Amino acid sequence: MKYLSFIRSSEKYRDMTPPPSMMEAMGQLIERFAREGALVDTGGLAPSRDGFRMRLADGKLTTTDGPFTETKELIGGWAILKADSKAEILRLTTEFMDLHRQHWPDFEGECEVRPIDFLASDAHGTK
Repeated sequence: MKYLSFIRSSEKYRDMTPPPSMMEAMGQLIERFAREGALVDTGGLAPSRDGFRMRLADGKLTTTDGPFTETKELIGGWAILKADSKAEILRLTTEFMDLHRQHWPDFEGECEVRPIDFLASDAHGTK
């Protein structure tokens, strides 16, 4: 099964340079996940000041340009991972978050992981 994993944290971390040990450890983890066949794709997101939000409410579309200063946490990066069980995706996510704990002790955030619903993607022809 494939999973979408994304990390959410305060945007203040976008303006900080992660510790070099964190970047090195993350590079090694990404390489290992790719070798194991667990990593399908990954990427980071630019700061919210470079984006916008579009909302549909009461039949009307509204657009708000970033930055989204009222938001406490934003998605900073994402990965599509492959795992055979919930236990396996939990292990992969734990390894990812543990790198933050070990190499960037001041970092605070959360990683949300959700199965990719292939039935929904089939309905839109995106499988």
